[in-house]
Amino acid sequence: DHKEAILLKIASIREVVQGAPLRAILKQLISRTVKLDLNKLVSIVHRPNESFFVVPQVEKVTVIFPMRFKDSVDTILATSFLQEFVEAKRAPVLTNAPSVTWSSSPPAEMEGASSEALSAKAGFVSFVILPRHVDGRKLDKVVWSLSTFRAYVSYHVKCSEAFMHTRMRRRVESLIGALNRAKTEPNKDSKTLQTRSFKRLSIKDGESSFNSR
Repeated sequence: DHKEAILLKIASIREVVQGAPLRAILKQLISRTVKLDLNKLVSIVHRPNESFFVVPQVEKVTVIFPMRFKDSVDTILATSFLQEFVEAKRAPVLTNAPSVTWSSSPPAEMEGASSEALSAKAGFVSFVILPRHVDGRKLDKVVWSLSTFRAYVSYHVKCSEAFMHTRMRRRVESLIGALNRAKTEPNKDSKTLQTRSFKRLSIKDGESSFNSR
């Protein structure tokens, strides 16, 4: 139990450090006291040269993730995954979950951000956090989920890519097996005929062959 507690604390370092400014903003949402200097677009760095953005307001906090992937295949998979992610929010069991939207263009809340921040090939994901989403013990879960959202998406993209590669390899193996089974064994008689050669005989050779009989 002591070892597991230590491992849990080590795994929580990222959430504690990276989630600290997010936690402070969400606590102000609970008390509905947003400071004047926070009532603007706040950038939180979570990867090298990459940030997500928080827009604090009195009644809600909007968290925006520009989704960037270096590989073109990862970008396509991430776009499809995020669109389905938004569609899943419409399920009745997720009625009380935070609102989530995806768009290929920057949302209006990011007005004034740098051109680099506004470039995201996989689009932009926005979460709207209300006071009821961070009441009591919910705060820790929300901070954890938002702090690790980029890693969550990347994990599922890589899993999807690995799954498709596995399916393609199995399909190729089955096709090769079908081709191998379709090969017919060569006929020995036809092979003999194909390799048989004929020699043109002269008149003398023909007479000597006839006399020998």
